[in-house]
Amino acid sequence: MSTTTAHWNPQRPSPMPYHRYRPYQDRVNVPAGDRSWPAARIDRAPLWVPVDLRDGNQALAEPMDTPRKRRFFDLLTGMGFKEIEAGYPSASRTDFDFVRHLVTSGAVPEDVTPVVFTPARPELIDRTFESIAGLERAVVHLYIATSPVWREVVLGRDREAVRRTVHEAAERMARLAGDSPGIRFQFSPETFNLTEPDFALELCDGLTELWDASPDRPVTHNLPATVEIATPNVYADQIEYMHRHLSRRDSVVLSVHPHNDRGTGVACAELAVLAGAQRVEGCLFGNGERTGNVDLVTLALNLYAQGVDPMVDFSGIDAVRETVEHCNRLPVHPRHPYAGDLVYTAFSGTHQDAIDKGFTEHACRAKELGMSEAEAPWSVPYLPIDPADVGRSYEAVIRVNSQSGKGGTAYLLRTHHGIDLPPRMRPDFSRVVQEATEESGREVTPKELYELFRETYLADEGPVEPGEFEILELVEDPAAAFAEVRVDGVTAWGAGLGPSASAQAVRSAANRAAVR
Repeated sequence: MSTTTAHWNPQRPSPMPYHRYRPYQDRVNVPAGDRSWPAARIDRAPLWVPVDLRDGNQALAEPMDTPRKRRFFDLLTGMGFKEIEAGYPSASRTDFDFVRHLVTSGAVPEDVTPVVFTPARPELIDRTFESIAGLERAVVHLYIATSPVWREVVLGRDREAVRRTVHEAAERMARLAGDSPGIRFQFSPETFNLTEPDFALELCDGLTELWDASPDRPVTHNLPATVEIATPNVYADQIEYMHRHLSRRDSVVLSVHPHNDRGTGVACAELAVLAGAQRVEGCLFGNGERTGNVDLVTLALNLYAQGVDPMVDFSGIDAVRETVEHCNRLPVHPRHPYAGDLVYTAFSGTHQDAIDKGFTEHACRAKELGMSEAEAPWSVPYLPIDPADVGRSYEAVIRVNSQSGKGGTAYLLRTHHGIDLPPRMRPDFSRVVQEATEESGREVTPKELYELFRETYLADEGPVEPGEFEILELVEDPAAAFAEVRVDGVTAWGAGLGPSASAQAVRSAANRAAVR
């Protein structure tokens, strides 16, 4: 990109010491040959693996106790997750006890596999295997940091020492697992995205061979973006390199574990799946260290919005959110994709008008197709999915404040009170509503909107006599009547309810025009 400042861009250099930081290409070699991932499409969900009970839990100021963990675990199994990281049993008594609780309580469904996490230390590996004794199925997840900075600063080891440590740990795991067919293995070269590609490949291939992986008993190689360092396309290049070069590829489940340090965790995961990843680790609503793990809710519902089955059930998203907030003791942001309180809500007038027209068109289309609105193809402006599909009502889709327009006010009167304003009357009432909301500085509720409508249009007392006005328009429907009247060159709208609605509407409109 050119560094020349265009005439239309008045920005000037900042005082921030950006020179202290190096671009990713100066920190790690990223092999980017003939890319195929940009042309790929995601047509099926990867295996989602929630790590809330381990990675998410270790990031909480108040880690979950066993009852909260159990509630979270039951939520995950009930939603359809089939592989769940249950904890880090060698790290704390609480985690060890929870894994034992899963073993002894019968809480693990027959088609669900718990994952347990262990560093490459003999005594901690032993403790990990103690925790899963009695489980028919489990994945034992081995990790070690592999990038140069972590090797030199944290571990104080060179590549050969790390290789030896991993090999010895993997051999110990194989001995402890014995012939148990239900125990599988997983390896994470922690800080993979900062690790030399040839070294990451060498470690993974060595474990594939040592653990004698096969299509019937595959090994999982999990490649974390432990701390994001680059744009998502760079991570995709790294994943595609591994996808193409891993040995015994049909015996490897290629997994990714993006974090969100640059705010691009979701994009990293999606591009990684395009590049060959088959499994994604993350947390519900993106909990996790620092800025969090990738959000499985957003990932799954992004697929759903593309017509792809997410393979997990978010049809009751508010109940999911409530459980996660209880267990994590952290709120979900009101603007969080798909789940926040405000994500299906429009305040802007132009948005409201488009949504209102979209709902009307959707109902007509469903009728033409001879199907229910819940089954008809979805195409409503500003709403990427039907809120009802995730258990939301339409009640809060449109809310009115000073930024709102005629479409929003008309929609709320129609849906909450059965009053369908004529199109030519809507701008008039919108001006009334805007004046009220600008004066109050707050949102107006559907009840307050109705009262404002009554106060404005339903008064029928005044000085105007029959014959002193001209009726420009009279609209009658089952719930109300609406009239536009001209008096001495001044026009106004009025409304009427009940058996004499038309007469009331005309009288009200005439008197409003007369006093203007």
